[in-house]
Parts: sequence; structure tokens; C-alpha cells
Amino acid sequence: MSFRGDPFMRNLLLTLLFATAGVLGAQSKNLDIYWIDVEGGASTLYVSPSGESMLVDTGYETGDRDAKRIYAAAQAAGLKKIDYVVISHYHADHAGGLPGVAKLIPLGKVYGRSDDELEKQNEKWRNNVTDAAKGKRIVVKPGDTIPFKGVQTTVVVSDAKVLSKPLKRGGGANPLCKDAEQQAAVGPENQRMVGLMVEFGKFRLLNLQDLDWEREMALVCPINEVGPITLWHVSRHGGLTGSGAPAFLGAIHPQVIMVNNGPRKGLGQVDNTVKSTTPGGPKPYEKNSYLRMAKLAGVEDIWQGHLSLVDNDPAHNTAQNQIANLEDTADCKGNWIKASIAPDGKFTITNGRNNFSKTYTAH
Repeated sequence: MSFRGDPFMRNLLLTLLFATAGVLGAQSKNLDIYWIDVEGGASTLYVSPSGESMLVDTGYETGDRDAKRIYAAAQAAGLKKIDYVVISHYHADHAGGLPGVAKLIPLGKVYGRSDDELEKQNEKWRNNVTDAAKGKRIVVKPGDTIPFKGVQTTVVVSDAKVLSKPLKRGGGANPLCKDAEQQAAVGPENQRMVGLMVEFGKFRLLNLQDLDWEREMALVCPINEVGPITLWHVSRHGGLTGSGAPAFLGAIHPQVIMVNNGPRKGLGQVDNTVKSTTPGGPKPYEKNSYLRMAKLAGVEDIWQGHLSLVDNDPAHNTAQNQIANLEDTADCKGNWIKASIAPDGKFTITNGRNNFSKTYTAH
């Protein structure tokens, strides 16, 4: 069909082409991040300006519920495949959903820890990884990078080892290490897991998933290997009785905190099995997990995947506009939280439940 003789149609076509190009340009310049609600598991989808995608963890196995939610986020992002999958460690809430995701959308390379110190009860979740990888499994070590085009993605901890040299904004001595509270190491999975630093311009996101207090301290003491960050993807789903060491939190100095909790998991829970190993006895620190985050100097906001139904005190949860899901699991809609980060460091976080959003500028 030719529009040579029809100037109206020719101009309309040109207008549509320019408009489409403008939309595509707007879509392609930002890094988008979806925190997917997997009811207290963990799953985060990153979509780079290049169009490549990276999925970190896959939630639970539960009837493919979490796999379907991940697929819905991928569809919303316009993805036909997921280029990179990172499985932080072999627990049901992080690796359980992987077979279901693999049935719904093609997966590229799969990254994770080695099989060292694999406990018998976690072999099933390791097998999920090897089966889904189909020969494309890559074991990572600290300092390795994920080739996520357009976004610097660095492994900062894996197999119980941390960075041997600091990242570009790290490297200084951490004065908070002196006389800091110390805790005993926990089981191998939460020591040997993979943690990532994701950097896009000035924006820096640290995701250590379930890393324990002892390994957090290794990352920042005596030298702060990571430096200050923009957004902390909170550890252990916000239940900070085995993580969130004050010397660590002061070292990373986050602007915004994202809590990927469940209604009855993570935030609000207390783990009475943690043991202080501080010479001379435990040091005082804020025991309430939410207040420990909220009282941090420089924190501008906290967002939550769920209202904590373990501790629903408004003083121990963020503002409800910044909570994606208010219900218990049986009635949950699975709303996600999305961040869109521009190259200049400005980023907007949006609540999928009510479309409430706030914009920040990375320091």
C-alpha cells in the first residue's frame, strides 16, 4: 500500500512512527526492577535499558503460584525470555519456583553457589537449579560479574567468601567495627549464598538475600568493601535478629530500604536462637527490626511487600501507601512493587496495589 498520493495518511504514519520511537526510547533508557510478591520468599526481576533481563530467586514451589506471578511480571515488562537467572541459595523459598518458571518462559544461563556443604534436606532445591540450567549453570565467586548488558552486576559474596578488594565506592576503614556486636555463624546455606551489588549510574542496590550477621560483618570490617548504597534489598525478609548488624548498616548507609517480607514471615518475627559472640558480652542495639531500619541516619523511606501480621503495630510497619499487600496469604492478590531508575540517578518506586509512587535522587 502506498500513501504517496494521500498526504494526510502519510503524515499520520510519520506521526505514529515518531510517537512509537519516542515510547521505545523512553522504555529503553531506564533500569526497571520488579519486587514480586512470593509470600515471604524472594524473587526480583530486573530489566535493563538494553532489554536484557535478570531474575534473582524464584519463590516457593507452591502449586506454581509464585512461578505464575513471576511470569505475570515478565509479561508486564514485555519479556519473551529471561536472559539470566541467579539462585542465591538452596532453600525452598528461593529456589522452589524455578521449575515452574522454566515451564512458562525460556531461561538463559543460571548462576549460583557451588554444591559445597550441601545439606541433605536442600538437595531437592539444588536439583531444581541443575535441571533448569540444562548445562548452562555457572558457579560464581566474589568479584565475578553477571554479563547483564547496561547494568554493572557484581557478586560480593558467595560460598562463604567475600570480596577480596573493595568496589569503587568502598575501601575505607569502618570505625563502627570497633567494639561492634558480633554473632555466631548460622547454617551453611545462609553463609554460602550469593549476594549482588547492582549498579546503574549513581544508583547502587545491594541484595544479600538471607546472608547472616557474621558474613555481613566480614563485608564491612575492618574495611568497608562495598561503600554507601542507594537501596538495600533487606536481608532475611526483614526479620533482622540474625542479620542487619549495626556496623554493617552504618557502613552501607542506605537511602531507601525494600522489605520483601510475607504476612507472617520476616518482618516482625524474632529468632531466639541467635548467639552473641562479642568479647565481654553483648553490646546494646535496637532489637526491633523495623525500628533498627527506620532509625538509621540518612534513610529516606522504607517499602514493604506485606503488612506484617506478626507485628501489625503501625509504629513497626511503614506507611500503608508503601505496602503492596495488606492481606494474609489466602486472600493475597500478589501485588508487586516496581522501581524505575533513570540514567541521571532519579528513580521512582510505585506500589502495584494503589499506584502510589515516590521519586528519589541517588546520592
